[in-house]
Amino acid sequence: MSELRMIFDPEVWQIAGLSFRISLIATFVAALLAVPAGLAVSAREFAGKRHLVTLMNTMLSLPTVVIGLLVYSIVGRSGVLGGLGLLFTPTAVIIGQVILALPIITAMTYAAVDGVDRRVRATALTLGAGHWQADLAVLKEARTGILGATAAGFGRVISEVGSVIMLGGNIRGYTRTITTAIALETSKGEFARSAVLAVILLAVALAVNAVVHRALLKNK
Repeated sequence: MSELRMIFDPEVWQIAGLSFRISLIATFVAALLAVPAGLAVSAREFAGKRHLVTLMNTMLSLPTVVIGLLVYSIVGRSGVLGGLGLLFTPTAVIIGQVILALPIITAMTYAAVDGVDRRVRATALTLGAGHWQADLAVLKEARTGILGATAAGFGRVISEVGSVIMLGGNIRGYTRTITTAIALETSKGEFARSAVLAVILLAVALAVNAVVHRALLKNK
């Protein structure tokens, strides 16, 4: 019964809403940067491309606490952006999550674009399209993979806990997300609230994947 009461707790839904909002913004910003980057790396030939791809794939396994430490050193009091007061704010959390999602979306976009038939770009250019129009044609062909990459980025950031605590401070009603709340409530022995938050987190992940799956089916 205690679990059922927790479902109607306004604080639980405030935490869930904040988590979803922060993760959605971070994923959107990361996608705006990562999709063009993945396209550029795949579509262009340049010196050191192989090494860049290796570095890009290596970044997929970058520890989240390292990302948290990096952003902390920038937005902390003694950091370059310390005067802006970003530390322990949702903005700092978003910055960390953008950096976390960037390599995932970039690498998966690169793989999706690299799998597109090279004749798509060549045909578009032959028909008089400009380079940006040819890029759009390639992106259209790779849209399924790009959508999957964006969903993967969202799933990664909404489940993050380490860097979120470092940058957000787990402040009640301000920077407390689902994952940091689960960690806190579990440490306090409040397993009922932890269980409810965990179910909400799984429900959000399931809903996002269902939407993506539906969109992928439409694109086939």
